[in-house]
Amino acid sequence: MSAILQTDIVILGGTPAGIAAAIAAARLGRSVLLIEPQSHLGGMSTSGLGKSDVERRHLIGGLFQEFTQRIHQYYLDHYEPESKDVSLCQNGYYFEPSVAETVFHDMLEHPQIKILTKHRLVSATTSENRLIAIEIIDTTAGTSQAVRAQTFIDATYEGDLFAAAGADFRLGRESRNEFNEPHAGQIYFDYQRQQFLPGSTGAGDDRLPAYTYRLCLTTDPANAAQLTEPPPDYDRSHYLGYFEDLAAGRLAGPLQLKPGRGYEPAHFNTMVRAFSITPLPNRKTDVNINPRPLGFPFPELNRGYVMGDTATRLAISTNIRNRTLGLLWFLQNDKQIPPAQREIACQYHLPSDEFTDNDHFPWQLYIREARRLKGEFTLTERQITHQPEQGINQSEIEAFPDTIAIGEFPIDSFPCQTRQPGDTIVLEGYLGMLDQITRPYEIPYRIMIPQTIDGLIVPVAASTTHVAFSSIRMEPTWMALGQAAGIAAHLAIQAQCAPRNIPINELQQQLARVGQILKHHPASTSSSAKEPLS
Repeated sequence: MSAILQTDIVILGGTPAGIAAAIAAARLGRSVLLIEPQSHLGGMSTSGLGKSDVERRHLIGGLFQEFTQRIHQYYLDHYEPESKDVSLCQNGYYFEPSVAETVFHDMLEHPQIKILTKHRLVSATTSENRLIAIEIIDTTAGTSQAVRAQTFIDATYEGDLFAAAGADFRLGRESRNEFNEPHAGQIYFDYQRQQFLPGSTGAGDDRLPAYTYRLCLTTDPANAAQLTEPPPDYDRSHYLGYFEDLAAGRLAGPLQLKPGRGYEPAHFNTMVRAFSITPLPNRKTDVNINPRPLGFPFPELNRGYVMGDTATRLAISTNIRNRTLGLLWFLQNDKQIPPAQREIACQYHLPSDEFTDNDHFPWQLYIREARRLKGEFTLTERQITHQPEQGINQSEIEAFPDTIAIGEFPIDSFPCQTRQPGDTIVLEGYLGMLDQITRPYEIPYRIMIPQTIDGLIVPVAASTTHVAFSSIRMEPTWMALGQAAGIAAHLAIQAQCAPRNIPINELQQQLARVGQILKHHPASTSSSAKEPLS
């Protein structure tokens, strides 16, 4: 092991939240070490998630807004202002993965920021319930390194750092009774009609929403890296359920057609509705895997991932990757699919100019939920929804003394179980875009603070219930929390106190100065609020 590395702040996880934390702290003069296990920074935003999950753009400012402005400027610099490509970037909210990566690296250009990619956490050292050091390993060279810092930030999707430090966490779904949440636990919920269905026991369990990969596909034949063979262990039986979905009308269009939801009318009532496809600049597309069909073959493939070692996680990630490539191969090549539908699928291919060191496939597994911290405050469904019929009469936003950001995205959880006997409408656990009940809400600083471990701030795997996490788990919101974490880490060092004891008023004042939104006034109007949904 080499000599101990010293820095003011260590951030584990080069996710958008980790990047925002690093930039915020460095701009306040702190030395920052940003550590990422992958070869690339940016998490999902540079790995296929090409549209920003924001429905009220005026409610998320700060570094996320700077990111979108830089994205917009990139497209203005590379295309004519009135071009289709500039229009498709949606003022910087929609982007190609490689463009997002370029912009993030530009934003991270700061003498106080040091970046270590391909470095993985080995262990954490605490003293008197305070995190004081970690050990990391260079996964290429195999050499380990001890790192000490005054404050640590866990920006991983999995919550790896706080778990290694001994902080308490939740994993799975709370029961309906634990926090009196109507949508908690095992649930069947008709996403079209917003109705609870039989079989909704509300029982808690250790299941997690399905993990997938978010794809970036191109429609440009000159940029296509076409699949020439199926992935390893390809088995068409994984996808045969989609034929029943097609026959039953479950691959039709939605009852309500909303912008920004990946709806392409040409795909309705075809097998291509296995994907949700949204156009991006440069003839690219953001491709989500549609969780509504009962043939959706990804639930439960993530079992064992979160608590697994590196080899286990790699094996599970590879399995999900192959299942994803298999779906694309199936749609393009399976002879049972009508030729016209295969022809539609064959318009979309992996792009030659993206993910060039990974066979043009995204690097980052879409980990929608993993560990969740047990923090000083737990955000629940009751704080983020208005449901008078369920006894949640939150027409007014609950105000917190330590608000650091506004959440606004509809509760949205992927299915937690594969198709069960008797399933005819929806898969268990799917909560699809509950915008009828979710309303903007304040996010308190305390959800990032472990109950028992000092010296650590957690902006991503924060302290919420499963249902609340299904809203807060969006990269723009995480960037807002990451920016708050970076400023809070600076304040903790400045005041020589634990992050839980920083002067909250000063944190809020600094956030306001850099454009963070801390209050929501429902009657307020804004041109940005009227932009197309993303």
